[in-house]
Amino acid sequence: MEPDGLGVFMTHRPRLFALAYRMLGSAGEAEDAVQETYLRWDAADRTKIRAAEAWLTTVLVNLCRTWLVSARARRETYVGPWLPEPVPTERGELGPLETVEERELVSLALLSAMERLTPVERAVFVLREAFGYAHREIADMLTISEANSQQIFRRAGLRVREGRARFDIPSEYAGELIKRFLKAARTGDIESLEQLLTADVVSIADGGDQVNAAKRPVVGAKNVARYLAGLFRWEVPGMEFRIEEVNGAPAAVARVNGVPLLVAGVELVDGAVAALRLVVNPEKLAFFARTSSA
Repeated sequence: MEPDGLGVFMTHRPRLFALAYRMLGSAGEAEDAVQETYLRWDAADRTKIRAAEAWLTTVLVNLCRTWLVSARARRETYVGPWLPEPVPTERGELGPLETVEERELVSLALLSAMERLTPVERAVFVLREAFGYAHREIADMLTISEANSQQIFRRAGLRVREGRARFDIPSEYAGELIKRFLKAARTGDIESLEQLLTADVVSIADGGDQVNAAKRPVVGAKNVARYLAGLFRWEVPGMEFRIEEVNGAPAAVARVNGVPLLVAGVELVDGAVAALRLVVNPEKLAFFARTSSA
């Protein structure tokens, strides 16, 4: 590709990756989608392309829509619960996350909830909610009517946020609570751990077929406290836990010699842990390992 064509693509690449990740919930697949978009951009007659951003976004979103169909089939046979791949966000890997709404839209909680959506619902929701495209633009990209785009957006928003409260918990407070949570779990202090959990707390672990992990969600403060005390007391030579920014929020990360073994996303409600999402599948941590600092 001539330098100017490559330069134009590279200007848009960070935004394309951020969009693809929100669409797919997988950093590895998002990288593949961006690469495929580049190949199509390289092969296109760009003299006929009036707006590079619109063209690239349209190609990428429709690629992701197609991939989501096959991804859903693969996830139906996935061993145990499926969780999104964690992404470190301290250096802006998913774009600016300056507001509560921006952080929520990349949270492991919301990305997990987006699995309820059809590919077109997910596309409309992401394009409108996360990137602010007008319904007219979305309709052109997805070959639907503007009115249909509006209806799909309303429906998707209700399905994603159904039964979920939105809270703005300062990062400093969240980080401090996670430190207390880790201390209680690692020392086996079941009583203190229970006090940090909501009564209906849920813990979900994603080990795939790579790592032995709970194949079903663990529910309830007492059950989760005992489960986590056993899990977090697991010792590996050189293992240490840190609080790192993951998907826009503080998370507990276990590393051995800098290599992540576990990423624990923590959802807080009213100052207590309401949900935990534990990613231990090495394949799910590959992107995180490459892009996060030790």
